[in-house]
Amino acid sequence: MAKSARTKKQLLHLVFGGELKSLEGVEFRDLAHLDVVGIYPDYASAYAAWKGAAQRTVDNAMIRYFIVHLHRLLDPGAAASRAGAESELQNG
Repeated sequence: MAKSARTKKQLLHLVFGGELKSLEGVEFRDLAHLDVVGIYPDYASAYAAWKGAAQRTVDNAMIRYFIVHLHRLLDPGAAASRAGAESELQNG
């Protein structure tokens, strides 16, 4: 196993979607019918799953799929410190 594969940090992402009540918002018509596509270990995998689900439902404008960055919810301090460091680099 390559060293980068062992040390790569797992950044979980959730892909889900469903029918919206309106095109102007993100409120779902029926939560019991949400399509949970899955949880993925990185953004690239989640994006591929999102794209596949979105393309399968392209004929229905009311159905939307989303990628949620679970790693940011599980470790909000890390996300905040990364954002602060990026801000310092841009402003510094």
